[in-house]
Amino acid sequence: MNLQDFKYLVALAEQRHFGRAADACNVSQPTLSSQIRKLEDTLGVRLLERTNKRVELTPVGRKILQHAQQALAQAREMETVAQAARDPLVGPLKLGVIPTLAPYLMPIILKPLRAACPTMPIQLWEDQTRMLIEGLRSHRLDAALLATPADAPEITEIELFREPLLAVLSADHRLADAKSVREEDLADDLLVLPEGNCLADQALAACGSANGLARNPLQSSMQAATLETLVHLVAAGYGATLIPWLAKDSLSGLGIVARTLAGKSFRSIRLVSRPGFPRPQALRLLEKIIRRELKGRLPSGCLDPSPPVEKPSRNPARNPKKAG
Repeated sequence: MNLQDFKYLVALAEQRHFGRAADACNVSQPTLSSQIRKLEDTLGVRLLERTNKRVELTPVGRKILQHAQQALAQAREMETVAQAARDPLVGPLKLGVIPTLAPYLMPIILKPLRAACPTMPIQLWEDQTRMLIEGLRSHRLDAALLATPADAPEITEIELFREPLLAVLSADHRLADAKSVREEDLADDLLVLPEGNCLADQALAACGSANGLARNPLQSSMQAATLETLVHLVAAGYGATLIPWLAKDSLSGLGIVARTLAGKSFRSIRLVSRPGFPRPQALRLLEKIIRRELKGRLPSGCLDPSPPVEKPSRNPARNPKKAG
């Protein structure tokens, strides 16, 4: 057995097809098939059920797959440790970012990161919180940027900044002329992203709709999978929504207005990683660049490392617990 055989097995588990798995591994199909048969002979068990259309793992094959994945993760970790010993700022940094942050933060920081450290390219993975945490656990990711606590003992986190939420309204909305909007006044016509998304949970909590009881009736018939689509629905007159502060520059030309919230609701953006990640210098550089590039882009106090304690309120969005 060797690591290459494990890579073939993992590729087959992902692709469920010998041809596609061979392409993913940059080998010929006969080579991959031969090595899998040798692995089965070595272990003395059938790992795969082969059909004309697809490949399925046997029950014991699924168990062997877990060990193969762990072995590959450990091998990658050894490579990372060795690389870090040579130079922690050399080599890619695999970074996960939630979808409601990536389109607005990454254009701000990617060029400065590349200029500050051209030997450390960012490999970006955009996904929801649960998948990003799983990516950290499986070592597919080195770090992630989240808007909710990781709630995982094996994950460490630091707060990078607090991002205010803004009310987004059509130009003819009943609250469009207000200087600021009370969160609870949006409850009756609030549109949010699909259930389970952290920004949706934060928006509902901020507006006093934590149980979804006061959602806009249109919410059940108009599902927007992205924040951009949600904003376009608002521009067309379908209710209102909340967006993070960094997204406000994307609203120009849509005929809508953004208003601050009277309750000053915000989300806390965190940099999370594994405690034993061997390149902490890379994470500190990322933290430094983010803080530097956001200076002047966020309201005063949002980059304070130790934010002041606010008076308790019924606004759970200030300390959101749900992942998204």
